[in-house]
Amino acid sequence: MRLCRYQHNGNVEVAIYSEETIIPINRAADELMIRMPAPSINMIDYLPPDGRNRQALQRLDEAYRKLPAADQRRLSRPTKEARIRVPIADPKRIILLAGNYAAHIVEGGGQAPERAETFPYFFWKPPSTTLTDPGAPIVIPRVSPDHIDWEIELGVIIGRRARHVTEKEALGFVAGYTVCNDVSDRRFRINPKRKPREKDSFFDWLHGKWHDTFLPMGPCVRSAAAMPDPQKQRLVLRVNGKIMQDASTAQMIFPVAAILSILSDVTTLEPGDIIVTGTPSGVGNARKPPIYLKPRDEVVCEIEGIGVLRNPVEGEE
Repeated sequence: MRLCRYQHNGNVEVAIYSEETIIPINRAADELMIRMPAPSINMIDYLPPDGRNRQALQRLDEAYRKLPAADQRRLSRPTKEARIRVPIADPKRIILLAGNYAAHIVEGGGQAPERAETFPYFFWKPPSTTLTDPGAPIVIPRVSPDHIDWEIELGVIIGRRARHVTEKEALGFVAGYTVCNDVSDRRFRINPKRKPREKDSFFDWLHGKWHDTFLPMGPCVRSAAAMPDPQKQRLVLRVNGKIMQDASTAQMIFPVAAILSILSDVTTLEPGDIIVTGTPSGVGNARKPPIYLKPRDEVVCEIEGIGVLRNPVEGEE
């Protein structure tokens, strides 16, 4: 099952998602007389492992599928007419990985390490300003407009508090999976005339991740119960219809279970936290000559079995 958040008449609701239609959960539950133990607009309440409404939601979905086509149409609405929002409204944390695909490391001029010889590089993005709805624009910042790049990534939504979990048990703490675009400014320099310092290159890289709108996410979350192995998904990113990235989550150096296990030793993971797992090769900065995003471009990210995330590109006014 896939779920989304959408806005209707000023209110945000949770719905069962498909590319053609969405089924607003609260309305369908009322019509089908299925009681939700905890009516909510928090998607975590409908997802494994601990969502209070997950069993009732399953009954609702089964009952809906048995309805006549006319009743199904009455209880649903076309997806193209819905204003889809990011799946998790206000996550406390978004933790991202750098360098988790060997080919991406190589295209950037590095040497691909063996898993046993390295560890994941983690960084954060501010949720309130970087998260961007499906269909909303990626805004190219005025302060650094010329080197804005794309990165399709698998997003992991945490569903249960996790501390010191083993790799074997880690996937049991996942609520679901979504599509992310870790937009990056490859050459951002605060005060180009500054006196060089040892850590400049690291912080230039980090600051280039933080611009507003630089984390489109969605359009939906696929339940972890429906996707028991996240290492089998194809990832494809297109810019203006042209394929730029085409890879598989099987190519991760650290698979999802390992990422969660390692992170849970560093910090307690909480329900609603979002872990973004790194990008494969095919970024614009590595091309010869490099290709960067510009106003009026469209970026389309697709992860097999999850969904398609579309965002136009605009310049900052």
